[in-house]
Amino acid sequence: MRKITVIGAGNVGATCANVIAHKDLAREVVLVDIKEGVAEGKALDIWQTSSINNFNTRVTGVTNDYLKTRGSSIVVITSGLPRKPGMSRDDLIKTNAVIVKEVTEKVIKYSPEAIIIVVSNPLDVMTYAAYKAARKHSSRVFGMAGILDTGRYKAFLADALDVSPKDIHSLLLGGHGDTMVPLPRFTSVAGIPVTDMLNKEEIDKIVDRTKKGGGELVNLMGTSAWYAPGAAAAQMVEAIVDDQKRIFPVCTLLKGEYGLKDVYMGVPVKLGAAGIEEIIELNLNKQEQKMLEDSANSVKSVMKVLDDMNLFED
Repeated sequence: MRKITVIGAGNVGATCANVIAHKDLAREVVLVDIKEGVAEGKALDIWQTSSINNFNTRVTGVTNDYLKTRGSSIVVITSGLPRKPGMSRDDLIKTNAVIVKEVTEKVIKYSPEAIIIVVSNPLDVMTYAAYKAARKHSSRVFGMAGILDTGRYKAFLADALDVSPKDIHSLLLGGHGDTMVPLPRFTSVAGIPVTDMLNKEEIDKIVDRTKKGGGELVNLMGTSAWYAPGAAAAQMVEAIVDDQKRIFPVCTLLKGEYGLKDVYMGVPVKLGAAGIEEIIELNLNKQEQKMLEDSANSVKSVMKVLDDMNLFED
């Protein structure tokens, strides 16, 4: 009987729990938050839609009670504070790394075999923090970013081409944010290369908008996105639960793939019941490889901030 835990009952975590419940992926979804009543209230609200949306998954909310998460097979971590005005990148890393470390250690205490999916920001370095705290194989601790980024990329392409987003297939590599590496050469619409349907200037505009996709939403709403990130994390959960062996771009630890080592960043993987079952190496051209290496260097500089905090024992 499967239990799935979502840590953090903010907009992203609650959306993720809601999508998991709607898909009936588990016997129980446990939603955890530090703020009294928030997880309980949102879980109750979701559960009250069960007869309306026709699902059986029981949704439970708890305040800081990790005992209730015992025996979870998958844990999604969305905890962390948003970046506030005047807060530097390093300050955000220091704040959220402590939160992610503490949460991961509590999760592992009660669910030592759980696969961990990290959604907290800054994504790449928070996934690295969870990996260090969990002391598990990297195939079982990874981050959600690429599915969200490709979701945005496909949505923008669907608008530009006036086609169904269902027919668009694409991949992105690299870090989450401005250093991501969209790959138009690996993008197709029902098998037709997108480069045959849009010119370089049109594609470049869409790529640039994708890189700044999170910022566009913050500017519109005054807060970060939640529907797409929550659904993207739930799609990863589904691939694991049903052993779908989907090919997704996922933030994982590279150990020589693409000529890169000791860096957590997005690459295509096969995702199934065991977590990351294979890292897929694309045959990149020189320009794409250079962009990926630049992205890796940017991510490594952020990872170094975490290392210099000395939060983890070797």
